[in-house]
Amino acid sequence: MKVCRTFFGIVLAFVALAAQAQTAGVVEQVTGTLSAVRGGATRILSLKSEVQRGDTLATQRDSYAQIRFSDGSTATLRPNTTLRIDEYQFDQKVPQSDSIAMSLIKGGLRTVTGLIGKRGNEDAYKIQTSIATVGIRGSSGDTMDCMTGCEGVTSKSGGLAPGVYHVTYTDRYIMVTKQGQVLVGAGQFGFANDPNKPPVLLSGDPGLGLGPLPFALGSSNPVQECKF
Repeated sequence: MKVCRTFFGIVLAFVALAAQAQTAGVVEQVTGTLSAVRGGATRILSLKSEVQRGDTLATQRDSYAQIRFSDGSTATLRPNTTLRIDEYQFDQKVPQSDSIAMSLIKGGLRTVTGLIGKRGNEDAYKIQTSIATVGIRGSSGDTMDCMTGCEGVTSKSGGLAPGVYHVTYTDRYIMVTKQGQVLVGAGQFGFANDPNKPPVLLSGDPGLGLGPLPFALGSSNPVQECKF
């Protein structure tokens, strides 16, 4: 009986490991250097490399990378950006279990949603930053965490005041801190620099310098570069 319990314990452990190592997406585009830290080991990623839940992705100077997730969404990392995939769950047949949570540790990220956040729970897609949580509502937009600086993320980002910035291109996003929230609609800019104060809408572009990306955003959900 003890042997049986040991055997089943080992099987359950392998099942848990397999679930944890679920492939969330693949590298669809990359220019420059993209690395991933997984299980304490760092490796360089290339086209078609798998990205898994728990990976911490990082781009270097003048480097861009686009990840396409299995639900059809994309996340495009700008230069000098670090992004962690905290949670990813997608089953075509079980929309109520959808979940994607990412931590933008520093730098800039463009997101275009797929099925997660469009079906079932609209709060299933979240980006955590150092100051605010950014929720996606079937949208596309750019988020930048510049609390510790954004030198080299865009051509102008080095001059930005510390804070978290977001611009929405289509539909809407929501920025949330401990003290409040604000909806950021198409063409609007959100900003937060204190977790104990609500985020605000800015009157215009604060100088993010969001120039064209070096590659298309994906044929299934293209987004044109917005000019404000």
